[in-house]
Amino acid sequence: MARCTKCGKSGLFLKTNIEGMCPDCQQYVLNSLRAALSPEQKEEIQLKERLPQLRSKVQTLANDINARTQQLQTLETELQKKKAEIVETDEAALLQSFGFYKPQYEFVNSEEYKTELDAIRKKQKEMITAKTAATGFTNWTVNGSASQGKTMVNNMRKLLLRAFNGECDETINKVKYSNFEASKKRIKSSEEAISKLGEMMGIAITPQYYKLKIKELTLAFEYQQMKQKEKEEQRELKAQMREEAKLLKEIEAERRSIEKEQNHYMNALEKINKQLADQPENQELLSRKAELESNLAETEKSLKDIDYREANKRAGYVYVISNIGAFGENVYKIGMTRRLDPQERIDELGDASVPFDFDVHAMIFSEDAPGLENALHHAFENRRLNKVNIRREFFNVTLDEIKAVVKANYDKTAEFIDLPEAEQYRVSQKM
Repeated sequence: MARCTKCGKSGLFLKTNIEGMCPDCQQYVLNSLRAALSPEQKEEIQLKERLPQLRSKVQTLANDINARTQQLQTLETELQKKKAEIVETDEAALLQSFGFYKPQYEFVNSEEYKTELDAIRKKQKEMITAKTAATGFTNWTVNGSASQGKTMVNNMRKLLLRAFNGECDETINKVKYSNFEASKKRIKSSEEAISKLGEMMGIAITPQYYKLKIKELTLAFEYQQMKQKEKEEQRELKAQMREEAKLLKEIEAERRSIEKEQNHYMNALEKINKQLADQPENQELLSRKAELESNLAETEKSLKDIDYREANKRAGYVYVISNIGAFGENVYKIGMTRRLDPQERIDELGDASVPFDFDVHAMIFSEDAPGLENALHHAFENRRLNKVNIRREFFNVTLDEIKAVVKANYDKTAEFIDLPEAEQYRVSQKM
């Protein structure tokens, strides 16, 4: 037993008690001492008392951050893996991402592409028959039976190979310019999926067979492109043949019309000559005779012009037309026609496929119309609106630029209409 040195209370006191004081007195002294402390000293004591707690919180937060960082890295790795497996199917995204395609095969026609496609597909069939299209374990056993294991592996290999071929066939049948790269990725993803499914039995598509599928995809795509090109060429050829047929029809109709007119003048002149035999001094008859002879000379000249147009395949009109309602300012179509009446060709171009009629800025007759047209096209080659199909003869140029090229390649004066009338377009704008 001990007695408190301050209040005299007896009891059991710990050695740590201040100067042998009882707990109550000790607390009283401590409170007194704290009350005597300055605010800065109090704050320091509070901070020291909180420091262990704060250090514990910092360590807890650090551990939490490390755990979350590791989790984020794991998710990022998984995300990249999933992205690699994704095959883009959105048409708008595919169109925006499509870049310039350089053909890998340079066959001159679709028939050569078809022959090569058949050869590639024949190689694939040969690999399937020889069981070299896909690998598989040969030492697999089922219920201790090697033969049953071999049968099971072969059946599974056939099943997975059929699934791979089906996926490839569907992809190849739908390949087009906007999804070519996505189609290659789809075939690659399918090959990886098959290998993953057959991993336990060692089943996987062989690299040689996979390469044949990629070659088939590429050939199928370029085959389609070549067929489209040939289709457009055939369409253009038929259009040219129709133009030639219309020209010949126009020439024959014009020739008949002129010959009919010529016969009329000849008959009339014959009658006048008979009348002049009796009245050689009749001034009215002489004047009528001179007029008929002049008309006959004009018909003769017209027939010679017709013969020239029929014989000279390069004679024709180069036209410069615009359609500001459909294509805007400074967009011109520069083409050529051999029609006797070139306006008929312009009227055909302004049919229901465009909202407004074309306006003619120049109609230039040339004995070498293809030469003049080619000179204009060559001068503005980099200003074409359609850089793929050169038969679409629209150019983003100014009329002054066209005039300069015509002047440099044409030895006669060409008249231009600067301001397009565009009547229906302007009235529609006001309405």
